[in-house]
Amino acid sequence: MAFEGKPNGMKCVFSSEWDSHARETYKANFGEYPHGDITKIDPDDIPSFDILVGGFPCQPFSSIGQRKGFDHPTQGTLFFEIVKILSRPDKPKAFLLENVKGLTHHDGGRTWKIIQETLDSIGFNIVFNKVLDAADFGVPQKRERIYIIGFRKDLGITDKDFGSPSPRKKIGIGSFVESGVADRSISTHLQQAYIYKKDDGRPEVITPTSDFAVKTLVSSYHKIQRLTGTFVADGPTGLRLLTENECKAIMGFPKDFKVPVSRTQMYRQFGNSVAVPVVRLLASEIKRLLDSTK
Repeated sequence: MAFEGKPNGMKCVFSSEWDSHARETYKANFGEYPHGDITKIDPDDIPSFDILVGGFPCQPFSSIGQRKGFDHPTQGTLFFEIVKILSRPDKPKAFLLENVKGLTHHDGGRTWKIIQETLDSIGFNIVFNKVLDAADFGVPQKRERIYIIGFRKDLGITDKDFGSPSPRKKIGIGSFVESGVADRSISTHLQQAYIYKKDDGRPEVITPTSDFAVKTLVSSYHKIQRLTGTFVADGPTGLRLLTENECKAIMGFPKDFKVPVSRTQMYRQFGNSVAVPVVRLLASEIKRLLDSTK
C-alpha cells in the first residue's frame, strides 16, 4: 500500500508469503494469492523488478556461519533468500528492509556486520539505516523499527543524497477509539485476578479522550498481556480488546482494508505488519532518487 498508493504510484509485480491466513488477507485486498515459501522459489522465476521490499527474522547469523560446509554465514536464514534475489543477473535498483530496532546490536553486533558486508559484496550501497518511531509520523502508536535502504552501486546514490523523512504532527489515539462495543470484553474475573493484580499503573487503558500514542501493537496481543497490551475502557465489563478499526488506525491502514480472518489472526497480522505512513514517506524518497537517475 505504501509503494502503490498515492503519491508513489508503483506496482507490485511479485509477493511471497507462507502463512495461509496472511495469504487470505492479501487475496481479499489485492486480488491474488502471494506465492508461497520464498525458500522454495527460484529467484530466476521472479519477474524483473526495481525495488525489493521485505522483512526478515533476526537470527544469529554468526553462529550459523560457524558451521562447516556453508558457503556464506547467512545461509539458512531468510536474509539469505533476500541476498539470492538481489544477486540475480538483472539486479534490482534498490531495496527497503524493515526489522526490530535491536537488529544492529543483535549477537554483539555481529549480525549487523554480516548484513552490511553481504549487501556491499553483492553490489549495493546502504544509504539509510535508522530507527524511526511511527509516533513521529502521524501514527497513534509508539513503534520503533529500523529501516534499511540501499541502492545498486552503479547508480551512484549515496547516503548524502537520501533525505531522511521529516517528523509529522503527533496524534493521539483518542479520536479513533470506538464506544459501545459489545464484544471483545475482558472478563471481570480476569481483570481482578490478572489485569489489575498490581497497582502499578498497568496495563495501558485508553478512552476517546486519550491524547497519546499507544504502546507497540504486537502479534501476540490476543493473549492479553498486562505489561505490553493496550486495552479500552468500554463494553459490558468495562474493559475490552481493540477493535478492527482501532487496529487499522494504530498501524496507519485505511478503514476499507478487508480483514477476512479470525480475530486472533487479525491481531497477529496487524502486529506483524509495518506502519504504512512511515513506509510511504521512505518510498517517496526512494522513488525521487530513482527518478533522478533516469
